[in-house]
Amino acid sequence: MNLRKIDDDITVAPQIQPEDIQIAAQLGFRTIVANRPDFEEPGQPSMADMEAAANQAGLAWVYQPVQSGNILDSDVDRFGEIFEQAEKPVLAFCRSGTRCCSLWAMSQSAKAPADVLLIKAYQAGYDLNGLKPRMQYFAARN
Repeated sequence: MNLRKIDDDITVAPQIQPEDIQIAAQLGFRTIVANRPDFEEPGQPSMADMEAAANQAGLAWVYQPVQSGNILDSDVDRFGEIFEQAEKPVLAFCRSGTRCCSLWAMSQSAKAPADVLLIKAYQAGYDLNGLKPRMQYFAARN
């Protein structure tokens, strides 16, 4: 499991496996957010199996499928709601982690300066500088 901590409230990861969820619980995560659509790529575990593993580990499970390369404003808004309501810390995953990190950064743009969010993302291994105009849009909109 390749965990990339953004801050104390959220960590993102590339695809995790059902057996990783028990480890996530042992590490103290309270909520799992899955942003990868089911069957996005061959060989990925089903979301039903992932949800069953989360339930067995006693973790909250949220499935918010978001299409790679096509993050809608409504996706960002929904992720913000999920994150706001989630018991923390949150572990969010998708195919590479970039989608989750992007959703987080845009959804938090009204709460923190874009540059601060971009630095946190970069320190976690994600260069989201191309999202800065969109982050500014979300900051101004809220």
